[in-house]
Amino acid sequence: MTTNKINWKRMRFKKNKVWLATDQKGKPITKNGKSLIKYQLEQDYEYWVHPKSIKPIDASSSESNLLKKNKLAKVSSKPNNTTPELATVPHDDKTICIYTDGASSGNPGPAGIGILLKYGKEGKELSKYIGIATNNIAELEAIRIGLLELKTTARPVRIFTDSSYAHGVLSLGWKARKNQDLIKSIKKIISKFKDFQVVKVKGHAGIEGNERADFLATSAIKNAGDT
Repeated sequence: MTTNKINWKRMRFKKNKVWLATDQKGKPITKNGKSLIKYQLEQDYEYWVHPKSIKPIDASSSESNLLKKNKLAKVSSKPNNTTPELATVPHDDKTICIYTDGASSGNPGPAGIGILLKYGKEGKELSKYIGIATNNIAELEAIRIGLLELKTTARPVRIFTDSSYAHGVLSLGWKARKNQDLIKSIKKIISKFKDFQVVKVKGHAGIEGNERADFLATSAIKNAGDT
């Protein structure tokens, strides 16, 4: 597609702010009944999504519903799985911070995961294509793979995710109808850690670790398509 004929308009896709591709007249560019979006203007990977999921930037009803759902959600019985405010999460040399993200083009469709592990001054990045999967599976798989990378369970661990679904099923006691085996396997891994928390962050809000994990996830899909 000729990019110099595309205008990018700020819109909202589900709970995230995105850029919607429009023509010179300001009308959304469509293909096979889907609209073209990207999360960041500088990223190469783009998504074709259902137009009904794209709303004006000031449409916040979905966020309001999400907040209500979180208030009604049952809190996990394990106190060390509750989520603190981001500002209170320690970033010291003893805490392992893992930023994770999953992406799926098509949902289900080609999917990738991105992981950024930080421990003191040390760091490691993982970008992996996981085949055809839903976005929720990719988000969970990123967390699972990130935890399996750790060689110790004695250090404090903080998982940072922008997925309300992953946060809910792992920390808020949400009952999942799908992906139960994957969720169960992650909870089994989590139970081995002495100090573990899932931290919900806002997606595409300029949080460095989260933005990097997103880039690694989408790059995994793009690189798989280039091979």
